[in-house]
Amino acid sequence: MVDPVNALWVGGICISIVALIFWLKVGIQARWQRARRNARRVHIEDALKHMYDCEYKKIVCTLQSISGALSISGDKAAKLLGRLEAFGLIESHGEGFALTDDGRAYALRIIRIHRLWERYLADETGLQETDWHMEAEREEHRMTPDEAEALAARMGNPCYDPHGDPIPTVSGELPAHKGQPLTRLPQGEFAYIVHIEDEPGAIYAQLVAQSLYPGVRIRMIGVSKEKIHFEADGVENVLAPVVAANVTLVPLSAGDRREGPFETLAALKLGEKGTVIGISKACRGQQRRRLMDLGVIPGTVISAEMRSAGGDPIAYSIRGATVALRSKQAGMIHIRRNVETA
Repeated sequence: MVDPVNALWVGGICISIVALIFWLKVGIQARWQRARRNARRVHIEDALKHMYDCEYKKIVCTLQSISGALSISGDKAAKLLGRLEAFGLIESHGEGFALTDDGRAYALRIIRIHRLWERYLADETGLQETDWHMEAEREEHRMTPDEAEALAARMGNPCYDPHGDPIPTVSGELPAHKGQPLTRLPQGEFAYIVHIEDEPGAIYAQLVAQSLYPGVRIRMIGVSKEKIHFEADGVENVLAPVVAANVTLVPLSAGDRREGPFETLAALKLGEKGTVIGISKACRGQQRRRLMDLGVIPGTVISAEMRSAGGDPIAYSIRGATVALRSKQAGMIHIRRNVETA
């Protein structure tokens, strides 16, 4: 004979489980369905971004390129493209695919959010630059257009992200793609970096480690199939061609060319002076603002006054104040060495 109390307990547990699974808004099934919808939306938005990138660079977007960019199988990529075409966001053209006006507008909205968020991370937080892209990848699918516009207004409506990519305007306008890869700069020529590709992450990390950022001046020393040898703000670098191809340059005019090396504040010996030329593009956000608040601006004369017992930090005289700077900070301040000594 079944115990009525036990039967009641079992029945109550079963009802609770069913309710947990099928409850309209908070149940497991509802959460699972929302997660699936979100994953589909992320794939749609990532595919549109990839297709716009192809369009901007004037290359054909194919089934294979979508599959590779999103790290999904060919079958899943084919289904995704079919869904995008059914939504009226893309059109097929021979072996490739192109965005419709609606698809382009959608893609630019996502790209704007991504690049605005990267600009925010670079200027307002202490997050490592190698983490900016992944954080922006997550935020671009969560932030609403209204939130994006509020963020843009707070930052003064920036035009470029920290990698040199233009940020689309609210109306979806972008300047034309410009520049050439570092691998194509002729020997002896001068240029400056306008863009650093942030994918794949391993190559971007290598470029960051070499202190290569938009705005850095380049002088080509030599090009071969095995290596690219160049100066970046006066510091010699060697990169493999596959890595150097991720750096985009614009040639410098004859009046802007000047020979290196460009010294940094860290090179000064005690008693020596230098005049600030500028602050490295690698110095961003709060750290850059702090240096500028201390008077580290072009034209300021700085002298090395005293070294700590451990050799780091060093005390510098900046506009009548004594300021301790770590060697890493001093290495981001470009100077022209003064002939006279303190």
